[in-house]
Amino acid sequence: MDTLEALKEEYIKKYSDKKLVFGEGKTDGGIMLIGEAPGGEEEKFGRPFVGKAGKNLDEFLELAGLDRSSLYISNVVKFRPVSISEKTGRFINRTPSKEEIEDFVPLLMEEIKTYKPRLIVTLGNVPLKAVTGNNRLSIGQCHGKIIEKDNIKIYPLYHPASVIYNRSLKAVYAQDVKEIKKYI
Repeated sequence: MDTLEALKEEYIKKYSDKKLVFGEGKTDGGIMLIGEAPGGEEEKFGRPFVGKAGKNLDEFLELAGLDRSSLYISNVVKFRPVSISEKTGRFINRTPSKEEIEDFVPLLMEEIKTYKPRLIVTLGNVPLKAVTGNNRLSIGQCHGKIIEKDNIKIYPLYHPASVIYNRSLKAVYAQDVKEIKKYI
């Protein structure tokens, strides 16, 4: 735990101009959910998955008979990556850059090493690639199937926000979530 806390302090100093959102939840070696990066609501409240995607996630966790209090939830990148909307001139979420992802992977790997989850559920392509170290994998080919790496089971799911933008994924996502029960 000391190594993880020291590493967090390093990131806080390095990114002193950003609000970092670290993981939270049960650290007993159970299930760890890993997303891409915080959004606006997560940045505002300093907690992962509290916005629209978080509401979808809560709904799907219920299908699996899980609730947030029984999980550890984190993201690969710990700050909100943004760009400016051409339409509104406001900040909008963007996918983290390759450099941002690479910079935060050591912190993510230390979280995994410290908390020793039995099952890691990756939410989208960014965490799938970051956790496995394989940039050729895609969520479309891996969702709902167990991948093993370093004696850890990894269960890839689409990101909960994908259901907001592509309603046709809802049934697939719900089925994949129900399958988690087999691995708990």
